[in-house]
Amino acid sequence: MNRFTRYAIIAVSVLIIGWVGFGKVLGRSANDNTYKSLIVYSEVLQKIQQDYVDEPNMHLVTAGSLHGLLESLDSESSYLTPREYTEYQQKSSSTAIGETGLNLSKRFGYIIVTSVLPDTSTEKAGLHSGDILESIAGFTTREMSVGQAKNLLAGQPGTGVKVGVIRRGKTDPEEVEVVREKLSTPKLIAQRVDSETLALRFPTLDAGRADEVRTRLLDAQKQGVSRVILDLRECGRGPVSEAIAIARLFVSSGQLLALRGQTIPTQVFSADASKVVWKGPVSILMDGTTTGAAEVLAASLANTKRGDLVGDRTFGLASEQKLIPLDDGAALFLTVANYYNADGKSILEEGVTPTEVVARLCRLRRRFRRWRRRDHYPRHAQGLHHRSASPFFRGSRSSQGPRTSEESGEESRLVLSCPSSLRARGNTLNSP
Repeated sequence: MNRFTRYAIIAVSVLIIGWVGFGKVLGRSANDNTYKSLIVYSEVLQKIQQDYVDEPNMHLVTAGSLHGLLESLDSESSYLTPREYTEYQQKSSSTAIGETGLNLSKRFGYIIVTSVLPDTSTEKAGLHSGDILESIAGFTTREMSVGQAKNLLAGQPGTGVKVGVIRRGKTDPEEVEVVREKLSTPKLIAQRVDSETLALRFPTLDAGRADEVRTRLLDAQKQGVSRVILDLRECGRGPVSEAIAIARLFVSSGQLLALRGQTIPTQVFSADASKVVWKGPVSILMDGTTTGAAEVLAASLANTKRGDLVGDRTFGLASEQKLIPLDDGAALFLTVANYYNADGKSILEEGVTPTEVVARLCRLRRRFRRWRRRDHYPRHAQGLHHRSASPFFRGSRSSQGPRTSEESGEESRLVLSCPSSLRARGNTLNSP
């Protein structure tokens, strides 16, 4: 780095300190912590520039610090560099963009698969919920945000992208190539469990799903069905508006849930008696693969005590993000509001708790512990952060590995056994 660049960085740091100090003296901010943080940040930049063993690339240092800053907030907030944001805009504006069908979040400092869309090339390649993506397209996910991961996985249909997958019972990543494809909306799966029970499995909550459910429920009534099961496992996509619309098909009164944020006016979602089409018992199957809008649907029925929630605690991703472009061409994906349960706890932090727990073995936790003992495991990840790690270890998030044939059979039996186990206590519309 030449002398001019070095002096320029130092000068900018001095200006930041001067501006912060001047603003503080004038009392332009009521939050002293903001000024203190800026002073510390500027001081750290100066120390790196002056004392680091080699001349640092300050562009990389700054980008890395901003990535860490956003990631420290929650798994859904992220920073995109000018180059990444330009690439994101190009892919978003393309009508022929291909996807992998993976729904992602972040745990243990790495990207993790929360669910996989059915009948996709990714599912055929053997990826499952709970798989840890150690790398994407040759880049480690150790310091990668969810937004960056999604950006790398999107591309032209028919092209492949290689991912390093840590599978159940393994400690080393396995390289798998998944093919991007133009995804179609998965169909709602309807199954008659018995003469009186209808199970609806939701692969997604895409636009139009509420109308489809309404039609299914009306047909079910004509066919003598008296109980309904909503299977939200492996459901991780769709707008919250569809979840609210589906909840209103079952709930006649009460507050479904609330949306709140620092700059977002509180929005309360309430039931609408005129929208109700099903008054009989209803139950929801859910687990750690239930994320986003599906969590909102589950929470809405739980908050109004409309039905039983059977399975495991949901992952905890229901929130609202805002894309904020920056002056230098970069951008932020920032969580600006959370959805809150009736007890005042956000779904992003706590997930949705079942009324009847039916959990599978905690395989991912054991797998992570084995992987952590390996010498190649990043040292920084051994000091686990509260947000990224504790949910799995305190049992408030799903920690299941890929399904085995035996587990798939258990899940099928769960669907078949739920009606009888819930028959006596299934909540109806008029239940207290």
